[in-house]
Amino acid sequence: MPNYRAYVGPEGWYDIIAAMQFNLLTNLGLRQHHYLLDIGCGSLRGGRLFIPYLFHSHYFGIEPNKWLIEAGITHELGGNCQVEAKKPTFSNDDNFTLTTFNRKFDYLLAQSIFSHACERQIKRCLSQAREVMKPTSIFAATYFDSSDPRAESRQEGPNFKGDGWTYPGCVFYTLDHITELAEEQGLTCELLDFKHPDLQTWVKFEVAE
Repeated sequence: MPNYRAYVGPEGWYDIIAAMQFNLLTNLGLRQHHYLLDIGCGSLRGGRLFIPYLFHSHYFGIEPNKWLIEAGITHELGGNCQVEAKKPTFSNDDNFTLTTFNRKFDYLLAQSIFSHACERQIKRCLSQAREVMKPTSIFAATYFDSSDPRAESRQEGPNFKGDGWTYPGCVFYTLDHITELAEEQGLTCELLDFKHPDLQTWVKFEVAE
C-alpha cells in the first residue's frame, strides 16, 4: 500500500495542513453543531481533527480512493473507536456527486482539489455544492493562482485548458476565472487572507442573494 500520508501531499506538512483547515473553518464560524462536507477527504488529514470535534453524525467525507479513508481510520482515528463514537459518513463517488448524502451542509471544504481539477470538474463541484448549500452556508476551497511563477513552466495560458484530473502535478487559474465559474452556479467568490504552506490561494463561496 502507498504511504497514505504522502499520497495526499508532502508528508512533512500533513499535521500543519490539518491544523490549517481546522483553524480556517473555526475562524469562519464552524462550531461542533454544524454539518461539514469534506470534499476529497483523502486519508482524513483534516478529518482526524473535525470528526472528534463535531457532534455525532455531523462529518461527511467524499473520496474516490476508498483505501485512503480506510488507512485514515486505522492510523489517524485509532481504528473504529472514533467511527463508532461519532459515526462519520463517507462516499467513494468520483464525480463530485455531493448530493449523494441527501442533506444540506453548513460548511463545505475542498482543500487542494481545484488545484488538480480541470474546468469541467470545478463546474461540476460548484454546481453540486450549490445544491447542498443553505443560504448561510460557507464553502472554503483552495486553488493555485496563475500569478504563481510556477505556472509559466507548467501550462500555457493563465487558465488550465486540459481535461481530467492532474495529480501529482497541479494546475493554475486566475481569481477572475474562478469567480466567473462560481457566479455561473449562483455563488459568490471572495478571496480569503489566510496563508497556505504550499502557496495555494483560499477562497470562500457563498450562495448569491
